[in-house]
Amino acid sequence: MFDIKKKKRIVIKVGTSTLTHKTGRLNIRRVEKLVKVLSDLHNSGREIILVSSGAIGLGMAKLGMIARPVETSMKQACAAVGQCELMYMYDKLFGEYSITVAQILLTRYIIDTPRKNNVENTFEKLIERRVIPVVNENDTVAIDELELEFGENDSLAAHVAILSQADILVMLSDINGFYDSNPKTNPGAKLIPIVPEINDEVRSLAGEAVSGLGTGGMITKINAAELAVKAGIDMAILNGRNPNILYDLFDGKEAGTVFTAKK
Repeated sequence: MFDIKKKKRIVIKVGTSTLTHKTGRLNIRRVEKLVKVLSDLHNSGREIILVSSGAIGLGMAKLGMIARPVETSMKQACAAVGQCELMYMYDKLFGEYSITVAQILLTRYIIDTPRKNNVENTFEKLIERRVIPVVNENDTVAIDELELEFGENDSLAAHVAILSQADILVMLSDINGFYDSNPKTNPGAKLIPIVPEINDEVRSLAGEAVSGLGTGGMITKINAAELAVKAGIDMAILNGRNPNILYDLFDGKEAGTVFTAKK
């Protein structure tokens, strides 16, 4: 039986739509709240791994760019600059709560080869030392996601959950969860609190219920959920605009949508 209170190792994925304003600039107040909640969960004994987008957006701001670049090499340049900003931000904010963070940059090549064992070992050692790993795709060398504009780290988060043997994967998005139709076009759309099985009906609904910001949308989250639940890992989708909702989830209250894995 699903018991959220027993979930100890948690992978939390935060996307661009959660980290930034509609202008594309960093939402400082929200990021500070998120770090505070994650620090509190960490202090309670839970093991936190953060998968964070946002490097390109922060790089754009640092370089004085307004529009997102089209050229792949320019996106890579923005990611290179922005990744420094991203880790500086997390190091500073988590440091205020005496929590150490570590950077892990991954590519699909590493995940799909025996070298993934090195990543698994790194996760274990960092968690043993009560460090919060901050994971992102290495966009300066891995261009698949940049060129396809697809996924925005959703798939990466699922792979990280599997590599780290997490108990649950939490996706923070700009939507309250998974609905029976698109809530942006149908005011009567109903939130589905529990999805016990991902079938063709769920996949077809995901094609409608897309998020407003970022490049992923709901279908990529369903794809990530499929990866997670097949590995025995539950997954939740929550609205990241209010990071305090993480407290509701781990207090066992109804929050967002949970995709339950068959154990």
